This record gives sequence, C-alpha cells and structure tokens, in this order.
Amino acid sequence: MRTTISVIKADVGSLAGHHVSPEPLLEAARAELSRARKEGLIEDFYVTRCGDDLELIMTHFRGEGSGEVHSLAWETFKRATDVARELGLYGAGQDLLSDAFSGNLRGMGPGFAELEFEERPAEPFVVFMADKTEPGAFNLPIFRMFADPFNTAGLVISPKLHRGFAFEVLDVKEGRVVELSAPEEMYDILALIGEPGRYVVRRVYAKDPREPAAAVSTTRLNLIAGKYVGKDDPVAVVRAQSRFPALGEILEPFTFPHLVAGWMRGSHAGPLMPVSEADARPSRFDGPPRVMALGFNVRRGRLIGPSDLFSDVAFDRARAMANEVADYMRRHGPFMPHRLGAEEMEYTTLPQVLERLEGRFRAAGD
Repeated sequence: MRTTISVIKADVGSLAGHHVSPEPLLEAARAELSRARKEGLIEDFYVTRCGDDLELIMTHFRGEGSGEVHSLAWETFKRATDVARELGLYGAGQDLLSDAFSGNLRGMGPGFAELEFEERPAEPFVVFMADKTEPGAFNLPIFRMFADPFNTAGLVISPKLHRGFAFEVLDVKEGRVVELSAPEEMYDILALIGEPGRYVVRRVYAKDPREPAAAVSTTRLNLIAGKYVGKDDPVAVVRAQSRFPALGEILEPFTFPHLVAGWMRGSHAGPLMPVSEADARPSRFDGPPRVMALGFNVRRGRLIGPSDLFSDVAFDRARAMANEVADYMRRHGPFMPHRLGAEEMEYTTLPQVLERLEGRFRAAGD
C-alpha cells in the first residue's frame, strides 16, 4: 500500500497582527484531525504553526489530491476560523478564498505539498514550513539539495545519487510546467528558477528508476484573488537518505539566509531565517521571513517524531547572519532593493496610490 504525506497550511487568524497562530486554533485543528483518525480517514497527523499559518501534517493511503483529505483540511480550517472570529483574532479566515469546497484545494487559498510513495524499511523525511515569503523561496535550497555537489557530497560519492535528479518547474504566471534534468540541464534549470517570483520548483524526482523526492506548495494567493491577500508562505516535503540526500545535506542550504520576497506587507526583500518551532513567531517588521524544519519517520502510515531540526545550535550563526542582513536591508526604508520592484508590487495597495496620482502627471517637457 502506498503512503501519502499531505502538508496543508492556511492563515485563518493570528494574535496581535500577522504574528502567530495561537494555541486555541491548534487545539481546534487537533480535535478535527483526531476525529478523522478515529474514523479511518487519515492514519496519523501532527498540527503546528509557522508564524500566522496553521500547519496540518497528515498521513493516509488515499493518494495525492484526495478530495476526502482536502475536504477534511478545508473543514478544519473553517472550524479554526470560527474560533479565530470568536476570539477576535486578526485576519480570521483570510486564506479561505471561497465560500464552499469544490473537490480539492487547488485555487481555494490554502497551500499544500503532497508526496505519495511506497515506504522503504526506514522512511525519513523533512517538512519545511515558511512564513512571510513566497513559494520561490525554496528554489535555492531545493536546488542545492538535489543538484549542487558543493552542498550534497552524495552527488559525487554515492552511486545512488550520482545519476542526478529531475526538476519539475512551474511558471506560476502562465500556469505551465517544464521538467528538466540535472546535471545535464543544470544551466537551464538555473536560468528559470533564478527568477523565483515566476518560476518555482514544484517537484523533484530521483531518476532510474523514477521516484518522488520532494514537493513544494506553489499557491500564489495574489494571482488567485487578483489583489494582495497575504504572502503565500510555502511548505515543502523532502525525503531523506538512501536514494535521496542525507538529512545533513537537506538542511545545509539553510545555513545561508538568502534573500527572499515577502516580509512586511509582502512587499520587501529580506533574509530567510532558519528557526526552531518555538521561534517561528516573526515580529520584527513582521519578520524577518522564517523557515522551520521538522524531521519525521513514517512506518505503515504512522508518524514517528518530530525532531525540531533547526533548534540545533549549529544554525545560530545563520540566525545571527540573518539579523545582520535584516539590519542592512531595513536601512533602505522604502527604497529598492529592500522594497520589491514594480512587478512584484502589482497586487498590493501601491496601484491605488498611483491611480490617485494619475491626473497629476504631465509630460516631462511641460
């Protein structure tokens, strides 16, 4: 029987602004998923938060895109939204962009990453959850995990990894996908994913034989709603060991807090800071952007873990570097490169400012 890992997230309300999903929302989600586990809909679950996002990690045998599992997540988010409204929390239900469930969650607001596979005798995997950034924030670390030999020694010295991996890249604006192979098409991959606001690594596969290795959520809330409704705050699932990178190779890319789009009002560039589960509570200028990593094993659909992977002191220097970069970027104030460029600002409130000034512009020669 094939096991499916579904990681589904949504911002349905937060305490003191865009800061943290409080415990009552997590309790509501646990109650819903406990009921579903007793009824046999899912095998196991873990509920957590990353900033203002409520995160549902579920295992089941129903495959990717299961309407039953997606409906469960939708109803769970609705129940948590009810609690958020009762408590008067900020942004209650903001990621639920529809009034009714329509078969699966695609285009409805919540982000999700899913992997279906035959379990190995030992099946370790990592769930990454980010806040105050966009799906393309995972482009650089995913590339380094699966295609950069300076990061992943196994690409050079392990026969199981030596053949490389296939990258499925999504053009989020045109809604089209291309699959490229590393190392043969490494430069083509980089030509696309170096523009993370448009091209996003959606999936990675081991080659010969083909097997799923990683999945990333690719929801762009602004493209769905036609206006700014919050940054997309992606999640990712990455399998570890044997035919895949080792755990340390999967985590190593996050020792470099690279610049990502998001932060305050989804309109600024800032460093992606790796943090523990307890520290995934962005507050400085609503940031800086955070990423947390939980390590699990799965056995016959049951979760073992998690281990809070970025709580390791080995990531202290990355956090210090992120704070220093945050200081530097903040000193730019409303100027680029801290503030995003015009294309990324298209769905914010900035166009309303420009519209109000339109009648006051005149030809430069006048």
